[in-house]
Amino acid sequence: MKTILQVVLWIVCIGLGYLIYKSINAPIEFNKVREERFADVISKLKDIRDSQEAYKAVNGKYAGNFNSLIQFIDTGNYTITQQRDTSFMRFDKTYQIELQQDSIVIDTLGMVKVKDSLFKSDNRYKTMMNVPYAQNGEKFEMKADIIDKSGYKAPVFEVKVKKNVVLYDQPEDLKSKENAHNSVEEVNGSEIKVGSLTDVSTNGNWPPLYDRKDN
Repeated sequence: MKTILQVVLWIVCIGLGYLIYKSINAPIEFNKVREERFADVISKLKDIRDSQEAYKAVNGKYAGNFNSLIQFIDTGNYTITQQRDTSFMRFDKTYQIELQQDSIVIDTLGMVKVKDSLFKSDNRYKTMMNVPYAQNGEKFEMKADIIDKSGYKAPVFEVKVKKNVVLYDQPEDLKSKENAHNSVEEVNGSEIKVGSLTDVSTNGNWPPLYDRKDN
């Protein structure tokens, strides 16, 4: 009987030790997985943002879908210009004399392909709609619109994905805590996103930590 009790106590001790280890180690492992996966997701969101800004520079608005955006990268061109000041003399009828007139001249220097400017020989833009680590082929949700800001029609866009899609295999309690974050040091809310459909902004909702990693 004494031997049985010792065995049971040992089993209970081992079980408790495992639970304590798991309670301490699980958040540490979760944070490692989260930072690695979020970094890859944010890297793609930055590619999308750069592509959207190039699209707007040429077309005056943002692309509403990935097909249009990818086609633009494949075929689009930037116009390279140079701005310089100049002046000339012009007869002024009021003063009846020649007066110096200042002006700005914009010279067109040539064209450069959008793909070469943004991605060079890398074709990763062709799959930038795919969410890293997504188990069911999920894509980023992207929308574009024109909003009224004090009488000015402003183009806007937003790209986002649910954190749960990226952290699909992580403990539910830790995912719930992650989705409730509200701090300047965290990716706030239940989504990772860039841009806005209500404000004129191309910022992402991630902290500077993920920008420092790029540098």
